[in-house]
Formats: sequence, structure tokens, C-alpha cells
Amino acid sequence: MPRSSPIALPTRRRFLRSSIAAGIALSAAPMAFGRPRRVGPNDRITFGVIGVGIQGRGLAVRMARRPDAQVVAAADVVRVRLDDAKARIEKATADRDGTDSHSGCDTYHDFRELLARDDLDAVIIATPDHWHAIPCVLAADAGKHIYCEKPLTHHIAQGRTIVDAVERNGIVFQTGSQQRSPGEFGGNFTRAVELIWNGRIGEVKTIRVGVGGPPKPADLPEQEVPEGTDWDFWVGPAAFIPYNEVYCPKGVNDFFPDWRSYIPFGNGGIADMGAHHFDIAQWAIKKHRSGPVEIHPPDGDATTGLRFVYDNGIEMVHGGPDDCTFEGTEGIIRVGRSKFEAEPSSIGEPLPDDADRIDAQGSHYDNFLASIRGEATPVAPAEVGHRTATVCHLGVIGYALRRPLRWDPDAERFLDDDEANARRSEEYRAPWIL
Repeated sequence: MPRSSPIALPTRRRFLRSSIAAGIALSAAPMAFGRPRRVGPNDRITFGVIGVGIQGRGLAVRMARRPDAQVVAAADVVRVRLDDAKARIEKATADRDGTDSHSGCDTYHDFRELLARDDLDAVIIATPDHWHAIPCVLAADAGKHIYCEKPLTHHIAQGRTIVDAVERNGIVFQTGSQQRSPGEFGGNFTRAVELIWNGRIGEVKTIRVGVGGPPKPADLPEQEVPEGTDWDFWVGPAAFIPYNEVYCPKGVNDFFPDWRSYIPFGNGGIADMGAHHFDIAQWAIKKHRSGPVEIHPPDGDATTGLRFVYDNGIEMVHGGPDDCTFEGTEGIIRVGRSKFEAEPSSIGEPLPDDADRIDAQGSHYDNFLASIRGEATPVAPAEVGHRTATVCHLGVIGYALRRPLRWDPDAERFLDDDEANARRSEEYRAPWIL
């Protein structure tokens, strides 16, 4: 059955039109469309960073410390954060190289100017969720490899658009689902996945995922926009609402802002940490490139207890005591970022040499850079990031509509439910298009 196409695919003409409409004429700038630069085995991979809040600057500094990477550009619409990120990136680079100082990280207010550079191999996208899709598609069309934070999308339809852009341009894409890499969190999650793949808990019956609930309306009171913050650009394609520092903190913040909880910008805890833990759950049952076929919300107004049902009868429940609890006919695995428990304990014994294994090594960033060099395959590619985000969105829609829903993961449509299907996408605020 063919997939639906609720969002038109971007083209070079569409890219330029959106740039000009917003006041940046990039048609005269050098821009590679469709083919990434070739990276030699001894070359440093050059990066630009889009979005330098707490997560983006952390990723940028981590990359700047690596001997095989160079961060040369950053973009953000909050000036104080951009200046702070530039200083941190350049210090990390100097420390890495053993020099007193370093300069060479250029800054941009508009990320499209960053993408117009022809010396970038890759970009890190660490913007709020509602700002993932447009930079991903434009970066792919500009021939840049992409590391994008999770959840990959703000609505279901955006994911297929990103996947198509990645495929047609032949770029490497890594979703920031670090739990998939054995070098992260003590390898707890990859260990659990491999044990389940190899039948250690028998037939999987139920998975419980302990993450937060759905989003809430953005109804905070209006505050004065801080100097140096372009609030209109920050809101971007989302429905405009007045500034409040809960959405976009003043200054350089050392905490994760709560825009994630509000409908125009995020999808609540079910999408924030859910994008990590639902991902592991689907991977363990080998449904990470597909998805559930039924969604059953709880009775009343409860914000936990929604059930996803897969075509093999496995149920995944939103709610539980741990990040992921896998219940099978032969035992239970409880896994989290700092926890691994097996019941009985014999389930956790080492697997034999011929066991079904995950094809990845090292950290999430090792895997991404090795993939750019052609030495590995991304452990969290765009298709997987899209399917994981879709589960989160299905949960949000289920809680919003409060009725059982049937989902076709091949067509990526709800069956016989126009209201639910309308929620797969959103109208972008002018002049932004995708």
C-alpha cells in the first residue's frame, strides 16, 4: 500500500523561495544540492551547529574536543547563547590542540546562512522540536550529513519528508537516540535488546515504558522579550504565541527548558523521554521500522495507561516503574540508564559467540563519524527516528481523542478516522514552508 504524502517535498526552488520570503536571498551563495563532500580517512569532519541551548552547546563542545572533527560555525536566534557557544567551542578546540587560544567558529543569526557554506561536511541540529523538520530537509538538500536531536519530529508527516530528503541526497543521518549505542549508559539498553533478540525472556508479551504524559496548551502570560532574542524567529513555523521565559529562558541556561511540555513546540514527556525509551522497546521486538496497529487510551482523563498493540499481539503500555520493563514467558528485564535487572538472574548471563548482535560499536558520536567515513552504518537512521517519533505522536493523538484508534504503519494513516488523520500534520506559519 503506498504511503500518504501530506506534506509536499521540498525542491531547490522551494528552498530559495522560503529563504527569500524571510529576507535572506541565498540564491547567490555557494550551495551544494544533493551530494555531500567526500571525506578522506584522515580528514577532520567539519561541523556547523544549529541551536546552541544546553543540548546543542554540549554536543558542539563534545565534537570540538574530538581529534577527528572541527566545529567551524554555529547558529542561534538568541545572541547571548550564540556568543557563549562560540567561546566554549573555541576554548574546547584550543584545549584539544594544546594552544593558548583558537578562533574560527563563525556565528549566524539565520541557520540558512550557515547551510550556504560549502566547507561544511555535517550539521548538528539541536533546536526545539518544532524546528527540526525544516533545517533537516534544507541541510539534506544542501548535501550536509545530519545529527538531529530526538524526538525527530513535531508531527507524524514531517518524518516521511525528512526520510525522503535524506534518501534522495545520499547523506548520513543520525537521530540523537544515544541509548542505541553500546558505548552509552554502560551498554544497558543494547544488552537488553540483544538478550531479548536471542530469546532470553521467551516470547515477549508486554512492555512497560515509564515516561511523562502528553503536552498541554501554551497559556503562560506574556513577558517582555529580552534584548538580543528574536522571538518571532524562535517561534518560526509554529502558531505564534507571546514570549515567556519558560519557553525560552533568558540568558545562558544550565537546565533543559520546559518548551517541551507545550503543544506549539513539543509533545510533553511522552515524546521527550518517550523518544528514547519507546525506541528501545520497538527495537527489542524488531518493530523499529514499522509500528503498532492499535492505540487504546485509558478511561477517563488519565495521562498514563495508554496501550499500543502490535500485529504480533505484543502490548506496549505507556507507564511503568522503570524506563523499560520487558515481560516475557520466561522472565523479565528491567532496564534504565543506571539500571539493569533480570528475573531470573540467569537471563543476564553472557550470550554465545553466534548470538544475534547489534551492529554498532563505541559512542553514538563514534558511530556517526564512522558512518560519514563509510566505515559503519548509523545505528539510529532517519527511518528509525521517524518511526520512534511516530509512536510518541500516536500516543499524543490517542490521549487527545480518547477513543481507540487503528493505525496502518505501512500507509502511515489511521483507518476510517478523518479527525485523527488531520492530526498527522500541521499548518506552518507564513512565510515558512516545507
